Amino acid sequence: MHTKWKSALLLMLFTTYATFAQQKPNVIVILADDLGYADLGCYGSEIPTPNLDKLAQNGLRLTSFYNTARCCPTRAALLTGVYSHQAGIGHMMEDKGADHPAYRAQLNDKSVTIAEVMKNAGYFTAMTGKWHVGQPHGTVPWKRGFDRSLNAPAGGFYYGAGKGAKLFLDGEELANDSDKLPENWYTTDLWTDFGLRFIDEGIAAKKPFMLYLAHNAPHFPLQAPEEDIARFRGKYRKGYEKLRQERYEKQIRLGLIDPSWKLPPMNPNVPKWESLSQAEKEKYDHMMAVYAAVIYRLDKSIGDLVNGLKKRGVFDNTVILFVSDNGGNAEPGIEGKFEGEKPGSAESSVFIGQGWAEAACTPFWAYKHHTHEGGISSPGIISWPAGIPASRNGKFEKQPAHIIDIMATLADLGGAEYPETFNNQPIQPLEGTSLRPAFTGKPINRKNPLFWEHEGNRAIRDGKWKLVAERSEKWQLYDIDKDRTELVDLSSKYPEVVKELERKYAAWYKRVGAEPYDKDFKWFYDYEKAKNEAASIK
Repeated sequence: MHTKWKSALLLMLFTTYATFAQQKPNVIVILADDLGYADLGCYGSEIPTPNLDKLAQNGLRLTSFYNTARCCPTRAALLTGVYSHQAGIGHMMEDKGADHPAYRAQLNDKSVTIAEVMKNAGYFTAMTGKWHVGQPHGTVPWKRGFDRSLNAPAGGFYYGAGKGAKLFLDGEELANDSDKLPENWYTTDLWTDFGLRFIDEGIAAKKPFMLYLAHNAPHFPLQAPEEDIARFRGKYRKGYEKLRQERYEKQIRLGLIDPSWKLPPMNPNVPKWESLSQAEKEKYDHMMAVYAAVIYRLDKSIGDLVNGLKKRGVFDNTVILFVSDNGGNAEPGIEGKFEGEKPGSAESSVFIGQGWAEAACTPFWAYKHHTHEGGISSPGIISWPAGIPASRNGKFEKQPAHIIDIMATLADLGGAEYPETFNNQPIQPLEGTSLRPAFTGKPINRKNPLFWEHEGNRAIRDGKWKLVAERSEKWQLYDIDKDRTELVDLSSKYPEVVKELERKYAAWYKRVGAEPYDKDFKWFYDYEKAKNEAASIK
């Protein structure tokens, strides 16, 4: 072939591939575990998270990103684009049997995963991290569309020496000291390491890639390298009340929240910091130092991922979506947990407890399990240098978004078709809405309200209105635009709004197959007492 013709052909092929790459961005969905709304620097935290802060500075921050209030349901909704009850995981990993299709503890065949949809659009699909959507029942990533996977069935560990540590590589159970794994691995780093290895395979195959990176950080049992914990020792002796106030003030300075939204009082079940003994203060300082170290390492892994993408020349055309699965975690109650000779080591078990969970969820009520804002609000960061206009960098996007929107967003970005049938099974229609218009500042045009139900805690958000209640409560109505911290119940002032939202909620509840919840929690949030205190806040 003549040299000029060969050069022209190569130019044409390069242009075609470049156009294809531009039309098909790579996508990485990063899910944190038990990360509260206020736990990142760019959302008000004092914990240094420079890598996530930089993604937010050069991308978008969603101020109203919602999850489902709990781990397994959020993962089900993220993976399928329908509400968790519709996907078969209305609660956690207890299968209630065929008579309760919304509670089968695994993804059903009436839903498709983001991997199955994106794979059909030409994507190389991979996942690393915590699965937790039915592996004991046979629902596994390598059978639900993922070309490659390194996964933990349900998390619960950070080190190979941790209790219950178990890893699967493309379905093969690995010994924790397998030569296929790095020595002395730490899960937060391991997920990123294998994520980049899988990305290399996608690049080699000349395909756009989709990586679902599901961290188990900062879920209990909190564990981190000793030197990282030492960075934070002594920084939390000020106590959880003061920390919460400082985070609230920083959120106002950042422009993240409206200054008119008042900070609710602390949960009255939590003892005042000054009432604690010196030994108790030292213990709680140590607990929070471990938590901060886990988040610090999570952020470091994001930096490693971004640097890896840049070295491979694919960062600019990679969409990164970072969210969390629920609000901060108050389990197992006021005391938290502080077990082991070396707190933060593989043999230890640390939970931060209710006091620090209050700070994690600043400025909102409640936390994980609950459908008040503290339980369902998550940081939401979107980075895409090639697709988000520079004029939007560092902006706050206030339109509400939900975990069910991720499927619709990915399909939109990848030119993928969400199927009506899959493997000869009818597939439920999408519930979510693509967030892509928000990338350029356009309306999302959501057609339906957003709904929540978890353990009998319930909510609906329709425009500015939110109707919400604990399992044992009457409905409360809030104007979320003016009062997102849910301090002024307007239900008696607007009974017609309550009635209409209750009607919509009842129809949704029936449609998704939700059922009454019949268990109590010992660390139940004392709303009545707290709201009596809140009544004095103007």
